[in-house]
Amino acid sequence: MIIVDGDAAGTERAVGSGVDTRAVPAGEWEREPHPSDSLRTFGAVVQALREHAGLSRVDLGSRVQYSKHTVESVELGRRMPDEAFVERAEEALGNTGALRRAARHLSRGEVGLAAWFRQWARLEREAVSLCTYECRLVPGLLQSEAYARAVFEGTIPLRTDEELEAQLTARMERQAMMRERPTVPFSFIVEEHVFRRRFGDADAMRELFDHVLERSAPRNVTLQVVPLEAGLHACLDGPVQVLETLEGRRLGYSEGQKNGRLISDPKEVSVVCRRYETLRSQALSPMDSLALLERLRGER
Repeated sequence: MIIVDGDAAGTERAVGSGVDTRAVPAGEWEREPHPSDSLRTFGAVVQALREHAGLSRVDLGSRVQYSKHTVESVELGRRMPDEAFVERAEEALGNTGALRRAARHLSRGEVGLAAWFRQWARLEREAVSLCTYECRLVPGLLQSEAYARAVFEGTIPLRTDEELEAQLTARMERQAMMRERPTVPFSFIVEEHVFRRRFGDADAMRELFDHVLERSAPRNVTLQVVPLEAGLHACLDGPVQVLETLEGRRLGYSEGQKNGRLISDPKEVSVVCRRYETLRSQALSPMDSLALLERLRGER
């Protein structure tokens, strides 16, 4: 399966593993945002075998020890079935071997996005505001294609050319929401050393700065740089993102080595928001930040 995490390049893990999901209905995180053909086909096979056996979704659910709603989600291709579901459904529907064989070819609908990041990506697309602090690399929503490719090429374990292209496509497609949502505020706070870290040649660096400056130009986008001389500050625990939902709820997201964590506890989110707001006052103003990027671009 081809995968990629939020802004760096990482490894997929099971949906819901170590992720706080109290902010959304139970089971919702496991639904596929865009069902793949293989998921829909597998679901159709399950439905056909169930109906042939004369079972309702409630009946099959009791036999496989999942709810009626889970059975429905699998049949409609909205949910990736786990191994337990496949095995129990196989036994309940005649042991023909069809489900086991079909399950080997299942793939998720969003090629290029890891399961644990898909949760946040889904919220991003509907958020009424998004704030991002980054201290490792240029945020994914601001990366040039060459920069993103360099990030993926440096990933360990190494990816195949096909996987790398899928990751790159997913990254560039994710950036489209900034162009498509001109009234949604996007705020970025990035450490200066991130922009000073070299990759590629001078032309590639200039292209990165041009891309960041272009993405930061719209009125709904704010970019602030934390200067090297700012010293220690409020967000030293690492990169973090905060968004506001249509219902007015604030959620946070942080990621590290091979994992991502949704932060939904109101007290935790409140702390993250206070840290972000404090860092805003410690970073350069948006105008001074853009001037710094222009100056760095000219040095290449």
